[in-house]
Order: sequence, then structure tokens, then C-alpha cells
Amino acid sequence: MANTRLEKWIRPAIDALPSMRKLMLAIILLLIFLMVATPLFNKWMYPLDYEEQILYSSDATGADPFLVMAIIRVESKFNPEVESHAGAQGLMQLTPNTVDWVVKRGQFSPAFKESVHDPAINIHMGSWYISGLIREFEGNEIAAIAAYNAGPGNVRKWLEEERWDGTKQNINQIPFGETRHYIQRVTFFHERYSKLYSHLTNKRNSFTSPQ
Repeated sequence: MANTRLEKWIRPAIDALPSMRKLMLAIILLLIFLMVATPLFNKWMYPLDYEEQILYSSDATGADPFLVMAIIRVESKFNPEVESHAGAQGLMQLTPNTVDWVVKRGQFSPAFKESVHDPAINIHMGSWYISGLIREFEGNEIAAIAAYNAGPGNVRKWLEEERWDGTKQNINQIPFGETRHYIQRVTFFHERYSKLYSHLTNKRNSFTSPQ
């Protein structure tokens, strides 16, 4: 009796299910939708502007283009008009002292100082700066990112005094909370941009590689 009652309840539910063909079609359409929608959603979440300027300056300075993208995202969200309370300007938020240092060390035209808000110039100086910081810290990208935020003098002091070992795993040792958070954000966006926009460098390499 119990089985009969259970069958009377289950049978209508089974009959109401779509046919196997309809179910398979629905699954295929769902997969197609996800394949199309996911990249669009990701690019909406992680937008990119000024890619040509970034790629050009990265080639010229040896900077990682995806690191430059990540720094721009964290510093200005690709808004060239942003200016901080400390006077940092442009896409990569370069302070007047940093601009002076980059122009002198990089042997750039003094006219660059008057064009910090220009996206191409700002990206070029910022790319040169982060590339130089990575060299200064002997390839330690995490230390270079910290120096971009806190200044190379502070980072050298932390390392020399063994207050921080220069690794991402131990960024809790860094005295500045802002710098700890900055490293986390930049490295997060670096990973995202590297995955989403790797085709840009692949395409560029195919154009510049010798035949």
C-alpha cells in the first residue's frame, strides 16, 4: 500500500520532467551562455584602458605590463584626473618627488614634469619607476610593490633591520597597514589581469617576432 502511494506521488513528478532531448539542449545552452557571459562579466569587473600605452611603455622599460595594469587599477582605477592629498597625479599616481627622481635618473625631458596627467607620459614614467624598483630590490617584485607605496627608503630600512623578510607570506611584518593592504590588492589584480588579458602580449609578440 505504501509503495502504491509513493508511486502515485512520484509518477507525476517524473512525467513533468522535460524529455532527455530538451534537457540536453537546455544544458548545452546553459554552457554556451556561461562561456560567453563569464568573460564579459570578468572584463566588466576588471576593465582595461590605455592598453597600447601600457604595452609600449612596458616594452621600452622592461616592466611587466600586467603589473602596470594592476598598479593603475589600484592607484586610479584608470582615471587620469585623480590627484591625491599628497599631490600624487595621473594614472599611476606619481608624486612630485617621484616625478623629479624619474626624470633625472631616467634622463627624460624636463617637459614631462608639466605633462604628468597625460596618460602616455604618466604610464611611461610609472613603468620606468616600477621596473627600476624591481631591479633595485634584486628582482623582488613584492618588495618593489611595497616601495612603490611606502617609498624605497622605508622598504630598504625594513629589510636591513630584518623587520620584514621581503616576502608576501610575511607582509604582516610590514609596519604600515596601508602598504600591507596595497601589496594584497596589487598582487590580486596582477593575477586577474594576467589571466584575462594575456592575449594582448601574445598577439603583440606574434607581430614583433622574427620570421
